[in-house]
Amino acid sequence: MADPAEDAALTAASKFLAYVLRHDPAAIGITLDGGGWVTVDELVTAAGRHGRPLPAELLWRVVHAAGKRRFEIRGGQIRAAQGHSVPVDLGLASVAPPAVLFHGTVARFLPAIMAEGLTPGERAHVHLSADLATATAVGARRGRPVVLRVNAAGMHAQGHEFFRAANGVWLTARVPPGYITRPASSP
Repeated sequence: MADPAEDAALTAASKFLAYVLRHDPAAIGITLDGGGWVTVDELVTAAGRHGRPLPAELLWRVVHAAGKRRFEIRGGQIRAAQGHSVPVDLGLASVAPPAVLFHGTVARFLPAIMAEGLTPGERAHVHLSADLATATAVGARRGRPVVLRVNAAGMHAQGHEFFRAANGVWLTARVPPGYITRPASSP
């Protein structure tokens, strides 16, 4: 049975790591390298200095939590898998996407999306999912989800690049409106 206090600690640590490793490493006095990496030791030490202790067991649980896999650890270093608003080069190779990808959102954003397409906002890339269930869960974080279908094969054929992050999230610079439809089965 899940312990609510442990779940809350895990969620808080995950949100803290996402903020620091994606958006504001300077908030705790660390610097990411060009690929978005920082040593685990430097991260843990800096977090502790700023009142956010990250015991090794908690960090391990956040990184290896089922589902999202937001973080990568390699060779004593850690980084966010995607979602950065600070400039990093994830070193991902351009790959051919599946024919269709999905994007979860909510109804209030539909007029802008259908007029302008999907844009990354403050992030480096638009995030897309390979399956309807994941896109539905993403959209549900902001309310009743609406899932958009993206003609990724058509975009790729026209020269748009796609990348696949280590956690399976598909990334692209933007999705023009002509490649977006709302499936009839969208929640």
